[in-house]
Amino acid sequence: MLITDPVVFAVGNDYHIMAPVDEDCLYGVEVGGEKFLDEANGVFRSDCRIHRAIVPMEVLSAAGECAVFTRKVADGAPDSPAIEGLVEMQYDFQPLVTEEPRVYVVSDTHCQIEEPIAAAKAFGKIDLLILNGDIPDCAYNHDFYLIAYRIAAAITHGNIPVVMARGNHDLRGYIAEHYAEYFPNQNGNTYYTFRVGSIWGIVLDGGEDKPDEYPDYSGIVCCHRFRQRQTAFIKQVTDNAANEYAADGVKLRLVVCHNPFVHRMDPPFDIEQEIYAEWAKLLQNVNPHYMICGHLHCSQVHTPDDGWSTNGTLCPVLVGGIPGRKNPIWHGMGIEFFADGCHVTHNNNNGEIVLESDVPKASF
Repeated sequence: MLITDPVVFAVGNDYHIMAPVDEDCLYGVEVGGEKFLDEANGVFRSDCRIHRAIVPMEVLSAAGECAVFTRKVADGAPDSPAIEGLVEMQYDFQPLVTEEPRVYVVSDTHCQIEEPIAAAKAFGKIDLLILNGDIPDCAYNHDFYLIAYRIAAAITHGNIPVVMARGNHDLRGYIAEHYAEYFPNQNGNTYYTFRVGSIWGIVLDGGEDKPDEYPDYSGIVCCHRFRQRQTAFIKQVTDNAANEYAADGVKLRLVVCHNPFVHRMDPPFDIEQEIYAEWAKLLQNVNPHYMICGHLHCSQVHTPDDGWSTNGTLCPVLVGGIPGRKNPIWHGMGIEFFADGCHVTHNNNNGEIVLESDVPKASF
């Protein structure tokens, strides 16, 4: 029934343990003798192709393992529906506990699957995977969104946490409006904070990369109001600092966003500068150590003093993710974090290192 291993997404202080399936089934996760069910108002969800069980982080981290169980729904009749026997799969889980984590960032694969998997494996053991948008080329049908699961499951096997941000290509197509049903979110929103070990992060979503009225969108894009809601969200986060980035044990603060909104690009991509400048100003309260982005199809590292960040960010910006649209090559980004900085490795699926940088940690 499961198409891939489950993926353990970090959202807030919870893990969303999610998996795609190929037939109607009941789904849940058992951790430490407690069951966490995919249900809606007292009824198991079965008429869906992506399942989700939400488990508090401290529960899964303490147990270090979980059992994912399914039961096929052969006939969903109103009386005595036919439900087949239990299928259970056991997965170990390794919470992020090291203060020198190894992170791999997968962005802009644009439907490539085997290449990012190979690049991540070439980088070596990781403690956290970040999917940073534009994993499919569009949201034309269900199979395009499954690409993210095929990549994440092959890299993590359900054993380590994953953070996910939406890219602009993820908004394009028939099922884009169903994104929150397929992927991690908080109250239906694709922007949220997360905490894994000593890492705190905020995931932001720039939406589309051109104005809402751009002709190619035919009037179906409404990202302006969406970005305004995120401005209010960032303010809520800063008002709740003690329980967010200023909480006990936080030693590394990250901003994750597909679109590097701190950089002014050329028209028609030069959009929402007032909103993005306000985001950057509000995030100064967070004092992030690094911003992790994709979107530009390049391998770059920018520091606050090189003039690249036009909206006043106070931290280095790490940009990675180059699709191989004309050849079977894809470039990703591995990051090794240390107390006073990080080492960034941009590599490809052939195991070749194309750029390496030592980047000091932003200090405040």
